[in-house]
Amino acid sequence: MIAILYQDNDCVAVMKPAGVAAIPETAKDSASLNALLEQQLGQRVFPVHRLDKDVSGVILYALTAAAHRFLNTAFEKRQVRKTYLAVVHGAVPADRGFICRPLREFGSGRMGVDDAKGKPSETRYEVLSRSTGFSLVRLHPLTGRRHQLRVHLYSVGHPIAGDERYGDPALRQGHPRLMLTATGISLHLPNGNRLSLRDHLPLDFSEAARATYGFDLSGLRL
Repeated sequence: MIAILYQDNDCVAVMKPAGVAAIPETAKDSASLNALLEQQLGQRVFPVHRLDKDVSGVILYALTAAAHRFLNTAFEKRQVRKTYLAVVHGAVPADRGFICRPLREFGSGRMGVDDAKGKPSETRYEVLSRSTGFSLVRLHPLTGRRHQLRVHLYSVGHPIAGDERYGDPALRQGHPRLMLTATGISLHLPNGNRLSLRDHLPLDFSEAARATYGFDLSGLRL
């Protein structure tokens, strides 16, 4: 059963588990979150943004074609605020800052920094805590490029723990999961109300943060 965080006649916000694709990976894929949610709700759902398969957390789907158009426009105009939490390798030196590195796809789905041909990409970050060898950071992507958070953090020398695509291969072992999760989203809805979801953490992320990296997330304002 997919955990529903909010639902009205236009859209539904749910918690995506890590390891589940947000949209079908093949034409007959019945294990994607999109397909599972349609089965649970008994109606069609329309994706308006994505989370990588190994990323967990808050994700929004439209329930009508009109709402889909409205929400797509909100994302395109950067009127949506998304919040993530990540455990990254190393001690991030500054308590807060911006990563402004242009990104483009280099092939096989891999993204990378390209100052000449990349699209402008910006991520704001805040360090919430540091432990031996790791930092706990809150992230706000101001643009919505594919793999943006993963590539930006890797590009400044602090790849996300458990990332099997970006970072030093020697650092990829011994992690319980990709330590990146979407904790909240804020935007105006088609009905005129403002939706503001925050502080939503999956249990497997919280337990991994504590047991593997030494971060106690209980009571933490995200």
